[in-house]
Amino acid sequence: MAITFKTDGSWLRAGALAAAFALPMMASAPAMAQSYPSADETLDWTIAFGPGGGNDIMARTIIDILTKYSLYPGSISAENRAGGSGAVGWGYLFNQAGNGYGISTTSGSFVTTPLQADTPWEPESFTPVALLATDDLVLVVNGSSDVQNIEQFIEKAKSTPMNIAGTGTVNVDFIVPTLFANKAGFEFDYVSFNSMADQTTALLSNAVDAMVGNPGEILGLIDSGELRALVYSGQSTPDALKGVPTMGDLGYDIGVSMPRGLILPPDAPAEAQDWWIATMKQVVETPEWKDYIERNTLTPTVIYGEDFRTFLVNTKNGFEEVLRSVGAIQ
Repeated sequence: MAITFKTDGSWLRAGALAAAFALPMMASAPAMAQSYPSADETLDWTIAFGPGGGNDIMARTIIDILTKYSLYPGSISAENRAGGSGAVGWGYLFNQAGNGYGISTTSGSFVTTPLQADTPWEPESFTPVALLATDDLVLVVNGSSDVQNIEQFIEKAKSTPMNIAGTGTVNVDFIVPTLFANKAGFEFDYVSFNSMADQTTALLSNAVDAMVGNPGEILGLIDSGELRALVYSGQSTPDALKGVPTMGDLGYDIGVSMPRGLILPPDAPAEAQDWWIATMKQVVETPEWKDYIERNTLTPTVIYGEDFRTFLVNTKNGFEEVLRSVGAIQ
């Protein structure tokens, strides 16, 4: 099977086989013997992708919770630093080694980007705070498409390779359709975008045939009929996608999910890591966070501190094996 990548207008080819709720601790930030965090320091929050995507939504949800419950005493400056499938934003954070006032959220690209790009950092290079959730992807077409279901999509793709858009290049957005295509026996052309907004615009304008995305990012468009959901990559279909089969339902289970977490720069002060772990333990118990998890069809999977680092290493090794097996990396 041959898979074609399109990035910034150029084509590259890669061969492949392819309840009432109380918040008793919310009155103040966690008590710490150290002076961190200082109310005089602005927290520099890097969002490694453009506005509107899953990484952006998660970051701003956490910031809203921190603000609502006065958990962070100082100002928070959030900036989207998109580019290079997250390499630009996470590279910016990497260069703040030792700083306790830089922070970022992660996604699948945090693991896959270093596997296919010459980055000076690995996922385990950063100071881990927490894995907060994992999520899966839905394959959608334009609501006006003549493709009504996943069976028709597969049949059509077997005769004529389809364009499938995703955010980033060799990352989870690429891995999911690649493994699915390999198991279902069709070929496709992968078209990468820097943001969910851009790829959604492309699909709605029929510049691409299909795209993958987190359901929470595009659920409104699915509900309105502007997009049609065909298949879900998770183990079970969420209520928001009732009636949509999983890849496993079709006999094509791929076993891949995206880790969404929180990190500090490399070698951040121990008191900063401890403070953020204690704070995130409060954040994930808020009704706002639980609503975010439900609305974005995420799986609450929480791991703190060094256990998160171990998780990242294991996930990286697993992703590397998959990407090598389909010929996406050497």
